[in-house]
Amino acid sequence: MEFMATDELTESNFKRINLINWLLTLPLLLLFSWPYMEFAKLFSLDRMIIVTGALIFAFPFLITILHGHVTMAIGALHRHLYYEWLEEHPLTWGLFFNSIMIRTRFRLLCIAASCMFLFLGFI
Repeated sequence: MEFMATDELTESNFKRINLINWLLTLPLLLLFSWPYMEFAKLFSLDRMIIVTGALIFAFPFLITILHGHVTMAIGALHRHLYYEWLEEHPLTWGLFFNSIMIRTRFRLLCIAASCMFLFLGFI
């Protein structure tokens, strides 16, 4: 892939964006998972179901924020270049990245799956 001469579309900027995204992951995951955990604790559900459901619940919100960070950093017209770069480096910078994650259907499916975990906890 060929990069343009602007500062935004360089590989070093992509690495910086990726590093910031990794640093934001844990705090955002905790921020978005605690409401689900507290709600599930009200019903005294199994701890494993609570944690699994909370992580699945928090994941789409996390991805949305990180996707917004990429958009703000390099722009909506160029963010596909960043995602292509991640796909070119699957074992290093693109670890855990799949192009399906940025789709709205996937995020809605994650929220529905977390609700199913909550429902299964009652059974």
